[in-house]
Amino acid sequence: MTHSAHVDRFVIDNLPPPEQWPELSFTQPELLFPTRLNATSRLLDEAVAEGHGARTAIIGKHGSWSYAQLQAQVNRLARLLVEDMGLQPGNRVLLRGANSPMFAAAWLAVWKAGGVAVGTMPLLRAKELKQILQLAQISHALCDASLAEELLRAQLECPALHEVALYGNDDFDSRLAAKADDFTAVDTAATDPALIAFTSGTTGVPKGCIHFHRDVMVMSELVPRHFLQPGANDVFIGTPPLAFTFGLGSLLCFPLYARASTVLLEKLPAEELAQAIARHGATICATSPTAYRQMTPLAAKYDLSSLQKCLSAGEALPTTTREQWREATGIQIHDGIGGTEMIHIYIASRPEHYRPGAIGKPLPGFTAMLVDEDMQPVPVGAEGKLAIKGPTGCRYLADERQQKYVRNGWNITGDTFHQDEDGYYYYHARVDDIIVTSGYNVASPEVESVLLEHPAVAECAVIGVPDTDRGQILKAFIVLRAGHSGSDALVKELQDYVKQQAAPYKYPRAVSFVSNLPRTETGKLQRFKLQEGQ
Repeated sequence: MTHSAHVDRFVIDNLPPPEQWPELSFTQPELLFPTRLNATSRLLDEAVAEGHGARTAIIGKHGSWSYAQLQAQVNRLARLLVEDMGLQPGNRVLLRGANSPMFAAAWLAVWKAGGVAVGTMPLLRAKELKQILQLAQISHALCDASLAEELLRAQLECPALHEVALYGNDDFDSRLAAKADDFTAVDTAATDPALIAFTSGTTGVPKGCIHFHRDVMVMSELVPRHFLQPGANDVFIGTPPLAFTFGLGSLLCFPLYARASTVLLEKLPAEELAQAIARHGATICATSPTAYRQMTPLAAKYDLSSLQKCLSAGEALPTTTREQWREATGIQIHDGIGGTEMIHIYIASRPEHYRPGAIGKPLPGFTAMLVDEDMQPVPVGAEGKLAIKGPTGCRYLADERQQKYVRNGWNITGDTFHQDEDGYYYYHARVDDIIVTSGYNVASPEVESVLLEHPAVAECAVIGVPDTDRGQILKAFIVLRAGHSGSDALVKELQDYVKQQAAPYKYPRAVSFVSNLPRTETGKLQRFKLQEGQ
């Protein structure tokens, strides 16, 4: 590691020991970064220096900022962090807010000032925030004033957090406006930590994934260049929060990398997202399979003709959802799988390379293989656990679970796949979502994808519940489409439908009709919450 700019070395000192790191490789020429690198300088300052200052960078609820205006706001905010809040390079800054131009500026300002950004979801409560504050020993926070209550409650038990600035009120706005709009980026090393991404996770203590300035630029080079291929005239839009690395890349870093525009709006349910696409002429949409499924019937109601590319990630994309969206809009979805530990997408396929049922192949720069419990490769066509290597990898903050995620230099993602003879990868399930019933292994997403093909089903989730005879049985939670009502007859119809479309042992022996399913703010299904009620 080259000389660090960090005065506060807490994150560096709490990296895993080198022998527990995954093997990193930089095989692509675009990944040969200099040893000194600041992500904000690359993404924003260089854009202005290249002459893009007058282009629109960010569009929000109350207007837009050009690249030059964004740079000026970032510089003022960096000055406020350093001059008023005493930020030193390496200090952790908790960022709390919904997607907005100011929230984006906060990320860029923290990086420019040499801080380590720790994004948090708006819905987190004091107890959850306290865990993050304590694990990362966070000293500073930039928080939307409307979300202050839970953070201030958590602060009472976290004395390390001594500087909190609340944006979105007149006092903050006047302080910020008084700052000069120039700021020289801290000369960070490419390997200086830039963010700690805490897993959106399911249960237990959250895991903090450390990513460097170099990692931010790796995702900004690989995913746009080899997958999305955006241009400067593109307008990005979507739903993932910037606190989630899927959103950080897709709605901030990738647009800036392409010198394009991004629309940042909070709380975009399906109809509001469709309206915003039409209103802003968005060309690239990034959201979850659930959102595409909910937007499909709205495609005839709103003018979505500006859309050219649609990106799906965060959870498995059912083939039915893909096909229904294509029929409604004419757009074949860009599908990919990634993870917080790897910072962003590592396996994907562009529409012209799509193979039915497959997610795709590793992006250039990444290598994948499927392994058994003993880390031995499985034969072509056999199901195995995904192991991945490349220019990014898992580095948990002071966490013994590092040794489980990284084995023999490979990142073990917790997903099961099979691979065909041409190298395409087909997703099965999270390892935790495998249900063993009467000796058979059944993947929850596999059954869910069948149920979603039934015209009465809008949403569904399948879990395993204990059973004295079979060990576990499959239970389906169904959200019905309008015009359908739950009944014993419909239960049997759905069970028979699964038996006809899949192996009979995969049908749900129990069915419950519900009004909604528990999901994270990023759209991921929380099966564990369904388990808690069994």
